[in-house]
Amino acid sequence: MTDADPLRLLAVHAHPDDESSKGAATMAKYVAEGVQVMVATCTGGERGSVLNPALDRPEVWERLPQLRAEEMARAREILGVQQEFLGFVDSGLPEGDPLPPLPEGCFALVPTEEAAAPLVGLIRRFRPHVVLTYDERGGYPHPDHVKTHDVSVLAFEAAGDPERYPDLGEPWQPSKLYYQMGFTLTRTRALHEAMLETGAESPYAEWLAGWDPERDMSHRVTTRVPCAEYFPVRDAALIAHATQIDPQGRWFACPMDLQQRVWPTEDYELARSLVDSTLPEDDLFAGIRSEVPVP
Repeated sequence: MTDADPLRLLAVHAHPDDESSKGAATMAKYVAEGVQVMVATCTGGERGSVLNPALDRPEVWERLPQLRAEEMARAREILGVQQEFLGFVDSGLPEGDPLPPLPEGCFALVPTEEAAAPLVGLIRRFRPHVVLTYDERGGYPHPDHVKTHDVSVLAFEAAGDPERYPDLGEPWQPSKLYYQMGFTLTRTRALHEAMLETGAESPYAEWLAGWDPERDMSHRVTTRVPCAEYFPVRDAALIAHATQIDPQGRWFACPMDLQQRVWPTEDYELARSLVDSTLPEDDLFAGIRSEVPVP
């Protein structure tokens, strides 16, 4: 590494739109600081739903895979990031009791060693210092999110090992691995109570009513990145995913100034680290910056 070698961040996500709903303001902040940011999107989101009532039309459903790619292109431009699709097929979110089997050939059914190969190759080409992904539950129990966790952890460990995936380029070992911790009980409750204090109806009441405190991950947060000024960039990127995001929906029901005041950070768990840093952190590159200056 040299003085001219920039910091690099890789965020691994399951579908187009996940990058804009999880850690987008963090990425926009680091882009503004001169960090190179790459998004790896595991699937094309082909089996997603049309969640914007204004676009729930037959001609939209017919072009959904193409539209998801077009929306991703607009979102990455807004965020200022690089982005690559890893080429897997969306597994869909199974529903029913009992759950139906996953569709043949989908991402969640690909053996993890095989599914990790494109990500190992990307890590060795892009050479990130920090990797972001989901926790072992996937953030929520979508099979593609759980698979994204498994693939990311394997790739983080394997990319620096010359004995593994020897045909995928020169080994590169990222320094830190983080899990997204955006949807915690602590944050949701804080925003809920702040909304009620204004006399407004809270969009979080339904979430909180069904929340199992035993499954909350708030205690695992190690790192809070201040990025409130980039929340509008995050929302613009979300809205770019027009088939997935209703601009009149719950995502945007909490006023921007309230969000920025009450919870001005995006939150993470430091899951692996090969450098020394003091917890809690406010920077994903803590322990790395002294070795890799931003130009």
